[in-house]
Amino acid sequence: MFSKACEYGIRASIYIAGQSHKDQRVSLKDIAKQIGSPEAFTAKILQQLSKNNIISSIKGPHGGFEIEKKQLGKIRLSHIVLAIDGDSLYKGCGLGLKECSEKSPCPVHHQFKQIRQSIVHMLESTNLQELAMGLKDGSTFLKMQ
Repeated sequence: MFSKACEYGIRASIYIAGQSHKDQRVSLKDIAKQIGSPEAFTAKILQQLSKNNIISSIKGPHGGFEIEKKQLGKIRLSHIVLAIDGDSLYKGCGLGLKECSEKSPCPVHHQFKQIRQSIVHMLESTNLQELAMGLKDGSTFLKMQ
């Protein structure tokens, strides 16, 4: 459903949110380790997230990545998906066909439309604050140990 880059982008954002909630910046190396992603690939993803104002990158010896606490409740999963994967999830055909619409539907168009609406609702109603809280209280995790 999401590209690998988007999956890692969501994981990284949630991890950074959890650390930011504790007033801690995190390094590229730490993020890559915690989300199970190669460092070089993670760096490119973090660059996209930073460019789209989802995360902040601070340079220097006490630098790293963070998200302002007041932003945690405002950043939705939909922002991350749009920053990395664009709007294909919102508009694309379930079978990947170029021509698929209400007037000319593919075989799964109507079923996929219902699924897409549920996914879009989840992405637009879920914020980083609530996801970071799941990490904090131990009810969720980002990587199998």
